[in-house]
Amino acid sequence: MLDIKWIREHQEQVQTAADGKGIQVSVVELLTLDDQRKQLLQEVEQLRQKRNQCSQDIGTLIHDGKSEQAEGAKRQVKEINERLDLLEAPQQEVEEQFQQLLLLMPNIVSPDTPRGRSDDDNVELERIGPVPNFGFEPKDHMVLGELHKLIDVPRGVKTAGTRNYYLTGAGVALHRAVQQLAVDLLTARGFQLLDVPLMVRAEAMRSTGFFPLGLDQTYRITGEDQWLVGTSEVPLVSYYSGEIVDVTDPIRLAAVSVCFRNEVGSAGRDVHGLYRVHQFAKVEQVVICEASLDASEQMFQEITRNAEDLLQQLELPYRKMAVCTGDMAQKTYKQVDIETWMPSRQAYGETHSSSQLLDFQARRSNIRYRNADGKLQYCYTLNNTAVASPRILIPLLEHHQQEDGSIRIPEALRPYMPRSMEFLRTPLL
Repeated sequence: MLDIKWIREHQEQVQTAADGKGIQVSVVELLTLDDQRKQLLQEVEQLRQKRNQCSQDIGTLIHDGKSEQAEGAKRQVKEINERLDLLEAPQQEVEEQFQQLLLLMPNIVSPDTPRGRSDDDNVELERIGPVPNFGFEPKDHMVLGELHKLIDVPRGVKTAGTRNYYLTGAGVALHRAVQQLAVDLLTARGFQLLDVPLMVRAEAMRSTGFFPLGLDQTYRITGEDQWLVGTSEVPLVSYYSGEIVDVTDPIRLAAVSVCFRNEVGSAGRDVHGLYRVHQFAKVEQVVICEASLDASEQMFQEITRNAEDLLQQLELPYRKMAVCTGDMAQKTYKQVDIETWMPSRQAYGETHSSSQLLDFQARRSNIRYRNADGKLQYCYTLNNTAVASPRILIPLLEHHQQEDGSIRIPEALRPYMPRSMEFLRTPLL
């Protein structure tokens, strides 16, 4: 959430960010409502002060034996109360409208964020690792999954509906191995690992910037103020909500969790196989630091590097993309996606994402620290997907397949696999 005073001073910048992100909201309307609420509040306060004065006068007049004047003062109090009753409804209505619009106001974007309408306008920054040149016809991950009995989509659909799946045998082992590799990498680099709630209150979703605009992507527990998280970013940031923290050294948090997303609007090849499913697992990084662009950028590079190092350990080629305004979330100031080469798609597919949010989440979540002068300030927050599975299994299986149908296990993953296996040759039952 942005500060209303800051919005007033940067109207054009905020409206430009809203237009660029495709958020249908008017800064002028918000400021008009702010003026109205201030005017109503001022009128209410003046009436209350006048009523308090009249109430004091009544006591004095009665004491002085001026009963007629006291009755007049009582009538005046009654008239003031009637006026306050009439103001209550419009004041509440204007306040609600103001708060609803304020929640829709987007974060501004960094000067180096590309302008564009969709992911087609994202800008490639760098490519790392050669794209494989198979000397044979490569199989896609679903064929490989069936061959090695790693993935069972038909039974997943039978049990849970479309875009659901079972992982079986070595598929489960790979799924868990990449997560543990990521966890070990992060904890070795000073991240505190948390096991987090997967169901959170709506307030936690609002405070982290996922509501109200992400409502259609989120599953709700019927009849409860409980929502299934689409990322552990929500409970990780909320861990410190309403607190004053010490960010002398940035707070580095990590979690591995199951995640749930409705994926409304997804279509085409994105719904083939394991690319876009309703349930998946993520290892997430969250950083809370001082309100400094330099400190934020430094942490941004750090968490992005962590994800890159993991991909390099998995021996997978990838590219880094500067995400444009039209492909960014409401809460994001700057974003870089990492896309890994997926042979079956003959294209890079998003597997990781790093975001800077400035104080957008911390302001909503009321997470503050004391600066060098002892003054309270809102923190900055950042996040990154260290790894998401089963999507990462797509390039992992396809890139490391051999002509005979076997799959080579990258050396970094072998300690996490049963019997430290080097190849998948036969199904694990």
